[in-house]
Amino acid sequence: MTIRSYHLDSGAGLASLKVREHPDPVPGPGQVAVAVRATSLSFRELMILRGDYVLPVKPDVIPLSDGAGDVVAVGAGVDPRRVGERVMATLFPSWQDGPFGLEHLPQRGGSLDGMLTEVALVEEESLVPIPRHLSYEEAATLPCAAVTAWNALTGMGGPHPGQTVVTQGSGGISLFALRFAKALGARVIATTSGPEKAARLLDLGADEVVDYRAVPDWPAGVRELTGGRGAEHVVDVTGQLERSLRAAAMAGQVACVGFVSGTAAPVDPRLLFASGATVRPVAVGSRAQFLAMNEVIEANGLRPLIDSVFPFGKAHDAYRHYASGRAFGKVVITV
Repeated sequence: MTIRSYHLDSGAGLASLKVREHPDPVPGPGQVAVAVRATSLSFRELMILRGDYVLPVKPDVIPLSDGAGDVVAVGAGVDPRRVGERVMATLFPSWQDGPFGLEHLPQRGGSLDGMLTEVALVEEESLVPIPRHLSYEEAATLPCAAVTAWNALTGMGGPHPGQTVVTQGSGGISLFALRFAKALGARVIATTSGPEKAARLLDLGADEVVDYRAVPDWPAGVRELTGGRGAEHVVDVTGQLERSLRAAAMAGQVACVGFVSGTAAPVDPRLLFASGATVRPVAVGSRAQFLAMNEVIEANGLRPLIDSVFPFGKAHDAYRHYASGRAFGKVVITV
């Protein structure tokens, strides 16, 4: 029996994404074979295509960190009763709990093969059960963007009910952060570009929206909406930390989760000191954080927002659509 997998080389662009056939993989000790039902795209996948992802990517890698499916076979040392479980897998397989460290650098869809395949070999220790009310397509959106958003909000405690969270734009991390912050009782101020996106963010639960095209100095807009105090939590997806620091409350938290803008400038240490805020880089999250996030997802009946779904044979189209910036929600590939 054979299976199909996509492969690519980092920095070689979408033209390098090729599908090939392989023998059906057999799980080794401590591994399971997962029949992948759906995968999803995150911004890291575009960075890998461009060759500017910050972590190592092996040649001819099977891409995509995110996926969901069913356990169909187990290796030595794994309880055979796990066959049939609906599961996802963590992005960093060895990161179970506690702080991130160099020992946890191996990552799915980078230095390790990923989930854009019909059958993936996955370490049992990295398995996470799918929340009962979610489809495979919805579950496939969680491992990277959702866990990152959860860690950004809760990794240093909070947000507490009544505190203010700022989210930036309408990418996957920001949309998850909005939903999680509301589930935790926070007030959310979202930034975006244009009235159409503003209306959609309000429909998703944002309390206020600052349109940075109409209000270029959006940190001032945040301060005005908070009576001059600023926000206790800012989830920064652009890398423009100077603005996030100006929007943050004294002793607030700025979670730096990426550099989407590509124009990040150095931070003036005087601004950092004057703000009194803590800046924390966020690299997805641990399995323990994934499990804690799922509890909130289940308790609140949360469902990820999916923009579009592409079949396995249209993976190139899925990448192009995601790269266009037109997606509002996650882009999913079914297998």
